[in-house]
Amino acid sequence: MKTDPKSLLQKNEAMVHSDALKVKSHVQRNDEDWVQHTLMIEGYDVPFRFRRKGKYRTLRGARVNLTYYPAEENVAGIPMEIMKVVRVKRS
Repeated sequence: MKTDPKSLLQKNEAMVHSDALKVKSHVQRNDEDWVQHTLMIEGYDVPFRFRRKGKYRTLRGARVNLTYYPAEENVAGIPMEIMKVVRVKRS
């Protein structure tokens, strides 16, 4: 399975790839057998979320390349825009 940005973008036209984004905050929460990661990116007001099996070293202050697509999540009955991250890599 290819995970390079070009092949991912060809599969889904709603996907976006951004390079060298600066991470303002990185929160990791346990979610049953998974770890929910939430990134806040400088210049964006929307959380970027992804789940992994384990914890990562903190990404706060780092530059990352992200491939993501917009999604909506209900929080207490209020729809909230989020970005679902498909691929994250330090730049």
